[in-house]
Amino acid sequence: MGIVHDIRLARERDPAASGFLEILFTYPGLHAIWIHRLSHAVWKAHLRLLARLISEVARFLTNIEIHPGATIGKDVFIDHGYGLVIGETAEVGDNVTLYQGVTLGGTGKEKGKRHPTVRDNVVISADAKVLGNIEIGEGSRVGAGSVVVKPVPPHSTVVGVPGHFERCYGEEVTTADLHHEKIPDPVSDIFHYIERRIDKMDHELHRIEKESRE
Repeated sequence: MGIVHDIRLARERDPAASGFLEILFTYPGLHAIWIHRLSHAVWKAHLRLLARLISEVARFLTNIEIHPGATIGKDVFIDHGYGLVIGETAEVGDNVTLYQGVTLGGTGKEKGKRHPTVRDNVVISADAKVLGNIEIGEGSRVGAGSVVVKPVPPHSTVVGVPGHFERCYGEEVTTADLHHEKIPDPVSDIFHYIERRIDKMDHELHRIEKESRE
């Protein structure tokens, strides 16, 4: 795991990525992760103030805030990343993709473990908020703009405010499966179903009225 490996990962996950130098110099998500590795090592060495200062530099440069105490796994990719926040006790597994505006935050002033645990192969879409000491199960997806405050089983899709999920066992998330705009919304599907039923009933009433007049 190193800079060259991370740049190759970016080329795999971002269709807009082109040259090595472009990714090296213009991808704030990678810069934030690289600086976090340094701040996290300093944090574990109990140099807490220095670690926070390093993380503040990263926030200033990238507009991505990752607390030095947070644990970030291998092959984590932050796409765009503007406004992304990861709290102190958050844990992010391997092969996770996070989009801009994502928050892995707390819900109050509780002590100890107070931020989410995100397992391997999870995709969290733009502006989603995952709050509290909850677990997002392996291979799950969180839809854009969702607010998740309850644990999510593995291989599930979460949408809405508050987040609700559909189980999707067997649908693994891979590096090629990042179309977060295509995550289904069961609530929207229900409304469309009701609308179709009303249209059908209205059509049937018109038919009955027409027959009664003849």
